[in-house]
This record gives sequence, structure tokens and C-alpha cells, in this order.
Amino acid sequence: MRIVYMGTPDFAVPPLKSIYEAGHEVVGVFTQPDRAKGRSNKLVPSDVKVAATELGIEVFQPEKLREAESVETLKNLAPDLIVVAAYGQILSEEVLNLPKYGCINIHASLLPKYRGASPIEASILSGDEETGVTIMYMAKGLDTGDIIAQSTTLIGRNNTETLTKELSALGAELVVKTISDLESGKATRTPQDDSLSSYSGKLDKSMGKLDFSKTAEELERTVRAMYPWPCAYTSLDGKTLKIIDSEVVDLADDILSDDTVKEGSVAEVTKKYFVIRCKDKGLKIKKLQPEGKKPMDTVAFLNGYKINIGQQIG
Repeated sequence: MRIVYMGTPDFAVPPLKSIYEAGHEVVGVFTQPDRAKGRSNKLVPSDVKVAATELGIEVFQPEKLREAESVETLKNLAPDLIVVAAYGQILSEEVLNLPKYGCINIHASLLPKYRGASPIEASILSGDEETGVTIMYMAKGLDTGDIIAQSTTLIGRNNTETLTKELSALGAELVVKTISDLESGKATRTPQDDSLSSYSGKLDKSMGKLDFSKTAEELERTVRAMYPWPCAYTSLDGKTLKIIDSEVVDLADDILSDDTVKEGSVAEVTKKYFVIRCKDKGLKIKKLQPEGKKPMDTVAFLNGYKINIGQQIG
């Protein structure tokens, strides 16, 4: 097949490589323009651009895919199929109708659940036991197209970073099979049940702020969902403290009945960790990042910083 691929972040790299390695002719890759990053404001290419360049595939980076020049470029490429994975731009109806086999999207949830920009984070925050990838026909609505195929995996103790890699690998495997099914006429299409849909919007930095009046389980899920960005955070002695890894632990009855150990205060300290009291249980802090410093295990942190029982966090 002649395929145009559209994607931007690291999640979209393994599917691109798997399509290329399966022998399909990837005639062009569309990705977001290079963006300024860091204090130097140096322009940095997307992960997909780097991968496509290494594979020798021509790269296109229109600011707006809807512009006539971009649509004309697509027409000249004459793709049989357009494959999209976290591209970051909306495809016009003209583009959707361009390829012989249409446009398909690799989405990181079991649709119709978690349409939108942050499905991986949403699945962790909700405490779901499993998630997966969906390959669907693209339509005018946001992630509303008919489902072609799905693949599931358990969430376990994954955070967003590790789960993204797992789902990307699943998508890479599933998209190659889907393309084969499309070509042979075996691909099915199942309309989504809109009554079962939910939406996950863009992440905001404020979503990482830890509220210790919530249950320890809710906070532990927040820590995993918000890593690596925006990262769960609280404050200690007036400075920001990012929490990278944590664990829910039971608190002894004497701690639960101690009025001096309130929600958000330190309930237990050892040489290896400390525990913060939450609404019901404790949140054991295993890895963190103090303001202005690199991430570290709590052991290393406690070697240079004294924390006392009853001390308020946040």
C-alpha cells in the first residue's frame, strides 16, 4: 500500500516503524513543526520526524493541514491509506475522503471510553484494571469513527510513561494486521455506542496538585497518571516537591486516632521512606524531586533532609 503517516510524539514512532518494516510504501510523513524547547529556545524536531528521517522518508510539517497547499501535497502523494497516531491536528473532510481506503487512527484507549487528548492518564486516574488501543476509521467527530480493531492490556502499576510505551507497541502490532485486513477486504467496522463514551481533555499543570483530604488510592493513581508530565506535586517548607513514585499503606490505629497527625502531615518516618496521612490510609513516598534538584529515591533525600512526624506537607 501507498501510505501517508501522520504523528508527532514518541507514541507514534513504533507504529511508523512497523508499517515501514512490513514492506508498505510510506510515501510521506506529516508531523508538527519543530518547536522551541528549554531555556535556549532551540528548535527541536518531533520524535516522528527524527524516526522518519532515519528511515529515509520525506517529511512534511505544515502549520495547518487544512491549508490548500497541504491538501494539494497530499493529493500529489496519492496515498491508498492515511494512518494517524497522535498527530495533533484535525483532518478536514476533504482529507478524510482522499485515500482509497480512507483514514484510520491509532487511539490509546478502548473506545468509546476516553475519547480526546489524554486517554492514558484518564484510564489510570479512574482506577481501571485494563486499557488498550483502538484502530478506527476517522470521521468528522472527535474519536467517533467506527471501530476496526482493538487490543487490550492490564494497567497494573504502570504510570503514564510506561503504559504509553506498552500501548504504542500494541498499536504497532495491531496496525499492521489492520492494514492487511483492509487490503484483503476482511476488515470489519463496528459503530461506537455514544451513550458509553467519555471525554478526556488536555492535561493542565494544576491537575498534578496533591490534595491529602482525598483517599490514598486516589493520590497514588494521580502520581502514576501525572508522570512524566505535569508530575504530581505538593510543597515542603515553602518549596515545590514533586512526587514520582508512591504506594498506598495502612496506618496503625494509634496514628489514625492521633489528632496531631492530620491529613497531609507526616505519619511515619524511617531511613528509607516517609508516609503522609491521607483521608483513609497513608501514602508512602518512594521517589521524589525537590525543587531545583534532580529526581532521587527517598533514601537519598532523607540522608540530607530531616523530616519529623506531624510535619505538614503541602
